[in-house]
Amino acid sequence: MTHSMTIELSEAVYQSLSKEAEAQGRKVEEILVERLVRDAPGQIDDPFEKLIGAFDSGGMNWAEKHDEYLGENLMREIRGENE
Repeated sequence: MTHSMTIELSEAVYQSLSKEAEAQGRKVEEILVERLVRDAPGQIDDPFEKLIGAFDSGGMNWAEKHDEYLGENLMREIRGENE
């Protein structure tokens, strides 16, 4: 589920976001949402979060990079490399 919001920003904050967005070829809204998500960890419903610390992963950094590892594995499957 997603929600739509309207927010008011000071001119200085908007200008800062606008410059960053322009430099990256992106929309101000994209930059703002990215920052909100980044600065609100734990607000994202991550089904693997409840497993963090549940077992010894042999020193790998699964807690921080599980999405990356799962994505890499999915790409290998799509390419047919896991067979």
